[in-house]
Amino acid sequence: MQQHKSFQSERLIIRPTLEQDAELIYQLMNSPKFIKYVGDRQLYSVEDAEKYIQDKMLPQLHSLGYSNYSLINKKNCAKIGICGLYDREGLDGIDIGFGILPEYEGLGYAFESSSRIIKAGFEELEISEIKAITNKENISSQCLLVKLGFNLKGTIMLANENDELLLYKIEK
Repeated sequence: MQQHKSFQSERLIIRPTLEQDAELIYQLMNSPKFIKYVGDRQLYSVEDAEKYIQDKMLPQLHSLGYSNYSLINKKNCAKIGICGLYDREGLDGIDIGFGILPEYEGLGYAFESSSRIIKAGFEELEISEIKAITNKENISSQCLLVKLGFNLKGTIMLANENDELLLYKIEK
């Protein structure tokens, strides 16, 4: 099996999400904020999350060499969230996404992991611009994107989505 890049930040190991992370994906994607701001992925079991990883995350990892990354706390090896670069249907280019388990929110992990993923995208993965989309009501995500250096470019409607989303962009 092909080895894919992992990254580190001050407090985190950032490695590709694999089937062994199904419990993390199940918990995160069923958290109230994820469902409210990102959407209900209809993962009703850890097995559903494992299939989601196999069907939605691993194909991009194998084709592009990057996708979704699991965030692991260096101190206690706890899986605390995800961050990734996505080739999202209906969006021209690559976008960044992140999600932190509720008990780890507000501790700077989303900023830390996103900063490292952006750096990797520009310096190691040869991506020249990264986009981000967020729900208009998700003020904390909007603030984080601005803090990361993204600029608001307008709005976008993705296929099979009902809500107009805010579109941000950062360039190398």
